[in-house]
Amino acid sequence: MSSVSNCPPMYNKSHITYICENCNKGVSVNEANYSKECAIIRLPNNKEYPVRILKPTIGPDIILDVREFHSSYGIMLYDPGYTSTASCCSAITYVNGEEGICMYRGYKVVDLINSGYDYQEVCYLLLYGELPQASMLIAFQKQIEEQILIHEKLRHIYDGFITGAHPMSILGSVTAAMASLHDNPLDNSDWEERELAIIRILAKMPTMVAWAYKNSIGEPLIYPRGDLSYTDNFLHMMFTTTKPYVSDPMKTKILDTFFIIHADHEQNASTSTVRTVGSSRTNPYTCISAGIAALWGRAHGGANEAVIHMLREIGCKENINKFVADVKSRKKRLMGFGHRIYKNYDPRAKVMRSLCLEWFERVGKKDILLELALELEEVALNDDYFLERRLYPNVDYYSGILLRAIGIPEYMFTCIFALGRCVGWLAHWKELVQDSHTRICRPRQLYLGNVERNVSENDRSLLRRRSRARSLEEPFHIFQAREAKKTQLVQPTDYEFDVWGDI
Repeated sequence: MSSVSNCPPMYNKSHITYICENCNKGVSVNEANYSKECAIIRLPNNKEYPVRILKPTIGPDIILDVREFHSSYGIMLYDPGYTSTASCCSAITYVNGEEGICMYRGYKVVDLINSGYDYQEVCYLLLYGELPQASMLIAFQKQIEEQILIHEKLRHIYDGFITGAHPMSILGSVTAAMASLHDNPLDNSDWEERELAIIRILAKMPTMVAWAYKNSIGEPLIYPRGDLSYTDNFLHMMFTTTKPYVSDPMKTKILDTFFIIHADHEQNASTSTVRTVGSSRTNPYTCISAGIAALWGRAHGGANEAVIHMLREIGCKENINKFVADVKSRKKRLMGFGHRIYKNYDPRAKVMRSLCLEWFERVGKKDILLELALELEEVALNDDYFLERRLYPNVDYYSGILLRAIGIPEYMFTCIFALGRCVGWLAHWKELVQDSHTRICRPRQLYLGNVERNVSENDRSLLRRRSRARSLEEPFHIFQAREAKKTQLVQPTDYEFDVWGDI
């Protein structure tokens, strides 16, 4: 698919021939983004502080620009989890949680899928701001094909992992190791080097994910082929054994769609991690590795696997009502429902649900997990308890069922998520380094520790007891834990995540 772009292609650089001059510029706040009005904050000391108001293209009407609050007024804001804080400005993805809308560069994600755009076209859109013309798409695909092979030094790193090592551990390590194999990885000021690094990572990520899987099951690593599409190449490297992998258009469509709907989602935990690490001006390989580490957390990238475990625990339709009752009494968690942003049905979940039904109708088989998921959704969406709390299925509710159906093992779900999300991380990293106003991330804190105090005789006595503990060969961590209980002011409590998934 192609779209007419208002931006002329740039041909005056050696090998990056599809870059658009206008799309190579960063996005940052300027005077035109400010409202003519300002807000006034009045504190208990009756002092008033003016705050300028920013206006987004679409979204909340009032965003307060408080970045100079501490330096100008000595005032800090407390916002754990950044639930009410815009940490950056971005032109990549917009999410309207109230209406259940997700847009890439102004296009609804669902419309892109329904219009037949594939993952590589969406990659181009996220990276360069426009849907590609046919000639630009061909050049983009050619660049990816030229960078698809992995350095043999990197291939040997896989040999160092034991069979059964978690694929996310392997993926994060190998991605970070890429920085050691390429010249000038820290020169973010060279736009051509930046673009080449983006293509390298995007091209090699399917191979690195597939090889992490092959390593985990002890099978030989399969090299990529230049005659296959991006998604088919990945499936080939995942599932080729003693016989060549035979492409299945329906499987390709499912995985390609999965990649598209997971390609980006605003400032979630892993994307924010990429931006935070990138703000120190480190190389993109390290930034993407950091994003992989954040995604590995069970509260972020592991939610679709948790849905599978939940459905297995329910077991049969007769147990659904009891399970729902247990959820209401907080004895159980309803996985795959609710979202930090969406207060409506997640549009991505509708796509996954539709593909689930299409796949199982095609194969002519019933799937107990899908039947349980559909029945549980029906019960929950007709229950005031969930409707009043605006808990609707999110993208993770059906995506795990779909991945499992096409042969992806559950422990690979998060790696597949990382493969689809990689382009979003790269787009945000690119936007970050192109923004001349970017500053290194340095959050403040609400300090609740001790006030200044002097070393006392008791402290010196503690040192002597530590010395005695060492002489008795007591493990220091056991001694320290016992001593900490004597002085601990706040007892730790179990922390329960309000929402899991791509928040």
